[in-house]
Amino acid sequence: MNEELEDSPPRRSLTQLKAWVQEFREQGHLFAGQLKVVEQEDADSQDTGLVVMNLMNARASIYMQPKGYDEPLWEATLTSRPDDLTMTPHEMASLAAELVVAGNLCSFLQWKSLEWDRDSGRHRI
Repeated sequence: MNEELEDSPPRRSLTQLKAWVQEFREQGHLFAGQLKVVEQEDADSQDTGLVVMNLMNARASIYMQPKGYDEPLWEATLTSRPDDLTMTPHEMASLAAELVVAGNLCSFLQWKSLEWDRDSGRHRI
C-alpha cells in the first residue's frame, strides 16, 4: 500500500458533507448546539471536510470523520474539557440528548458514505 495514503481518511468533499448534514437536518433532527462542516487540512490539498458539533450543554465539541483510509466506518471525538463539569439532572439530560443526536449523525454519515461507495462509478462529479 502507498505509505502516503496509509494514514489518510477517505476523501469526502466539503460540499458533499455539507449536503449530507443538510439532509440530516431536513429529516427533523433537533439539537441545541451548533453543527457545521469545516475545511479539513489535507497534506495533498484535497477538498475535504470535517463535521463539527459544538455542544450547548457542555464546553466541548464533537468532531466526526472516517476512521482511516479506505475504512467505511466513522468515528466521533469528544474534545477534552479543562475542568470537571457539575450539572443539574435537567442539564445532564439535555447533554445526553445532544450526545444521542451526535451519535445519530455519525451513524447517518457512515451510512451515506457506504451508500456513496456502493454507488461509486455512477456519480457525476
